[in-house]
Amino acid sequence: MERERLIQLFEELRVRLMIIAGAVFLFAMISFTFSDEIRYLLLMPADMAYARFNGGDLDLQLIFLTPSEALLANIRLAFVTSGIVTLPIILYQLLALAVVAAGKTRRSAVLLTLVMYILFALGLSFSYFVVLPFALNFFVGFSGPDLVPSFSIARYLSFTTSFMLSFGLVFQMPVLFWFLGSIGLLTTTFLRQNRKFALLIIIIFASILTPPDIFSQVLMAIPLLLLYELGIFMVYLSWRKKKDRDLTDASAG
Repeated sequence: MERERLIQLFEELRVRLMIIAGAVFLFAMISFTFSDEIRYLLLMPADMAYARFNGGDLDLQLIFLTPSEALLANIRLAFVTSGIVTLPIILYQLLALAVVAAGKTRRSAVLLTLVMYILFALGLSFSYFVVLPFALNFFVGFSGPDLVPSFSIARYLSFTTSFMLSFGLVFQMPVLFWFLGSIGLLTTTFLRQNRKFALLIIIIFASILTPPDIFSQVLMAIPLLLLYELGIFMVYLSWRKKKDRDLTDASAG
């Protein structure tokens, strides 16, 4: 019986992975046709930083150093964009399999997918509109009459997408706390008692991710602190749900 159940799960996993791969490749091809527009959006923060250096001239041009660099950079950008666009599909397919294996309803997968994607989108938006411009202003600030910024397309796209994706992942902190709380590894008491250590870790993390100026670090630390507090609330919700379920099981027994 267990063997049959395991075979069914592997078969369902295979089907869901095929759905994920098909969606990613389909949207990657669509994204590739819009690579110029996507690249323009990613270049806007650097344009603004360059304008401050160059007296208001928004004329920063990306370069490529090898014949294939531009093509390969556009292909990678297409797959990154596709991954972001299809993330709800990816998350749902994986979470639906997990909740079915755990004996829970698919509604839990839909709700968790929605929460995770909203947090991911908030992380991307915060990075793009707030932190990334400050980081580029800092780095372009090292320019001078004999040191002109000129970015390689592959390295610039890699820098911006990695920077934004890291924020999208960091903003999953409340979901991680909720999961750890649901399996009993975290409690609200522990998190509240260790706020000062969490603050220290957040400050260190913010100083690593952002340029070494205090304003950028504060901009990074504030949302992380808010996410930490939201994580405490998520742990409380998971603990309360677990307690209610235990009481229901006890009364039924």
